[in-house]
Amino acid sequence: MTKVLDRLPRSGHLDAFQRHQLLWVRGRSVAWLPPALLLVAITLVDFNTTGEFRVISWLALVPAIAAAICGVWATTAFAVLALVTYVLADHAWPHQYQTGLPDFILVALGGVLAVLACTVRVRGEKRMLHMRDVAETTRRTVLRPLPPDWSGLEHAAVYLAADSEARVGGDFYDIQPGPRGTRVLVGDVQGKGLGAVEAAAALLGTFREAGYHEADLATVAERLEVRMIRHRGHTAALGRRDGDRFATAALLDFPDDEPGVVDVVLFGHDPPLLVGPGGVRTLPPGDGLPLGLVELAADGRPHVHRVPLATGETVLLTTDGVTEARDGEGAFYPLAGDVARAVAADPRLVEPRRLVIRVRDGTLRHCGNRLADDTTVFAVRRSRS
Repeated sequence: MTKVLDRLPRSGHLDAFQRHQLLWVRGRSVAWLPPALLLVAITLVDFNTTGEFRVISWLALVPAIAAAICGVWATTAFAVLALVTYVLADHAWPHQYQTGLPDFILVALGGVLAVLACTVRVRGEKRMLHMRDVAETTRRTVLRPLPPDWSGLEHAAVYLAADSEARVGGDFYDIQPGPRGTRVLVGDVQGKGLGAVEAAAALLGTFREAGYHEADLATVAERLEVRMIRHRGHTAALGRRDGDRFATAALLDFPDDEPGVVDVVLFGHDPPLLVGPGGVRTLPPGDGLPLGLVELAADGRPHVHRVPLATGETVLLTTDGVTEARDGEGAFYPLAGDVARAVAADPRLVEPRRLVIRVRDGTLRHCGNRLADDTTVFAVRRSRS
């Protein structure tokens, strides 16, 4: 089952949606409670102090607090309520102790400004939530949801965007069943921003077509290379500065006629790990250059390597957000060693779902929740049914 967990809060960051969740109890908003308690507290303090110590003008804080956590109508209601409370409380004192018109103007002006500030805040949050929906739609378009146990493969994925506001970046992955087997693609486009997203979308579109129609995995690899070259040519013709972009990728094929093997093509990508009950195996580095750099290769045709798979063995693929994660002393995350120790302690971690969660947590713990790059963890194995 695929799980995409890209909404982990970064340290020190709490967006509007998460903040509002804290102000709900059993499905009901309690955002009105802090300003209401403040209004009551100021009134009680004012009545229980001497006439020389008047704090009723502090009611100007009530609509200000409401503006930060309540809606426009609630803030307006607190502004009016604070003004009415001020008039009643001030006139309850003898004339010589009344604060009078200056503080009345202060409370009234504070209420007006609070309503205006709340209006600006609510509009900004609506705009932010709309952009968040747009980013979520873009992510689901590029990284389409994958059915569980699709075409005989059990799989799971974790995707974490380094930019928590953008929610989508240059990492990509997909599974494409075909008449002769099931292909898997995991990769990372060089750079960040919308240009990286465009390149990832272009490569995924080609993979979904070529992965289905082409019988030879090497041909699928060539199609991906051609697509990257064409995409670079297009961006260069537009005069954009990212016309030299490239992508690392790992292309896998689980053939239907040979269940005990997996075919692998690596385009400058970190070699996958094979994780099984017996331990962790690291595949040898591939000989392919990143997609888009074929002109630098002596032999442009990508090489396909066939690797035997043990029963229940899981293929673990990650992008450099994992392998290049650093701790406070600058040390890289020891992925293979950490996974090996974890599997030795709990053999159930070879399951794709458990494995990607373990690698995600290990990566975030190692770098202190401060990701320097988009991070993808993808695990896949043949279904055991």
